[in-house]
Amino acid sequence: MTNSAPAPLPADLLQALGRYDTPTICNAMEVVAPERRLIGYTTKPLVCPFPDLPPMVGYARTVTIRSVLKSQLPADEQSKRRIEYYEYMGTGWGPRITVIQDVDGPDVGYGAFWGEVQSNVHKALGCLGVITDGSIRDIPQWAPGFQALAGSVGPSHAWVHAEHFGGEIRVAGMTVRSDDLIHADQHGAIIIPADIAPKIPDAAELCGRRETPILDIARSKDFSLEKLKEALKRSAEIH
Repeated sequence: MTNSAPAPLPADLLQALGRYDTPTICNAMEVVAPERRLIGYTTKPLVCPFPDLPPMVGYARTVTIRSVLKSQLPADEQSKRRIEYYEYMGTGWGPRITVIQDVDGPDVGYGAFWGEVQSNVHKALGCLGVITDGSIRDIPQWAPGFQALAGSVGPSHAWVHAEHFGGEIRVAGMTVRSDDLIHADQHGAIIIPADIAPKIPDAAELCGRRETPILDIARSKDFSLEKLKEALKRSAEIH
């Protein structure tokens, strides 16, 4: 059930990307793809109940949900749709990250799709975590190691159900398509275009080297404005 088709990027590259936090990936993206400074990442606050988990890097499985209105499908069609949903979640390029847009408009987050059951099921299906503008619940019973970025935390699932999956969605300001490569941690998430991904680790290291002289003097007991100016100059000369 948890089949992973051959991915477009090698596993060791995804592992390398996972060594950096998401802000560093954003910094690196500014170096290699400055035209993306205003697109491709979350811009609205998300709740992260597990901030100590490491960054997750995986391919998006996209879904829309709603909870205020009850599904109009007959019971047998609902059961069929649920199986189709899990088949979508458990196949494709791996590892996978579930990305869910709540389409309830002003009532976004009214009912939680995610809790003890869904986190454990999706973990078993090969997903690393979820990014959603909807709500989540059952935090103490959540699947261990399964990351969550959510719009809110709430107690009930109301009439929550998946409506569509596999299409383009927008979550917390980030437009996502199925199979997009995503990097996410407690700060938020960013999409990494496949053709840019191999350049990111070197760019991340460059960003780190440029920050080092500035941080060294800022943390030094001998800090002065003149030394800061010198550090900024040295930083700008690092390529």
